[in-house]
Amino acid sequence: MNKTQVFVSFDVERDGELLEELRMQSSSSGFNVLGCSERHTATDVWNERARRRIRNADQVIFICSKYTESSASMSAEIRIAQQEQIPYFLLWGRRGIMCTKPVGAKSAEGMYIWSPQVLQDQIAITARSNHTDAIAETLGSARKR
Repeated sequence: MNKTQVFVSFDVERDGELLEELRMQSSSSGFNVLGCSERHTATDVWNERARRRIRNADQVIFICSKYTESSASMSAEIRIAQQEQIPYFLLWGRRGIMCTKPVGAKSAEGMYIWSPQVLQDQIAITARSNHTDAIAETLGSARKR
């Protein structure tokens, strides 16, 4: 079975070690890190590069931390994931501190505690949900014919 290809969104300015921790857990949790956040520049080139990288992923993981809501790249990346309909979930990146969501996250979306089991489960649940949605869409298209 192919591993899920994941784009990781994180606060480039403050949370690089969280990306590295996630990379270390990826092989045992059923996914590969396909790409990750880059320093945000408000340009069309940055937006198109981020859009292409997110579109190529099966899902996106947002590693949330104390300053996530002020991260321009994370806010842009969640907007892109939503526009491209790429499934994603939010991880609580730092224990013992209040973590915030990226601007644009839906209020009903919770952050999942980051543990190896929760990470593995969320990857599988998100992949299964995306697969089920694709089947429903295919069936809906077939019925319209």
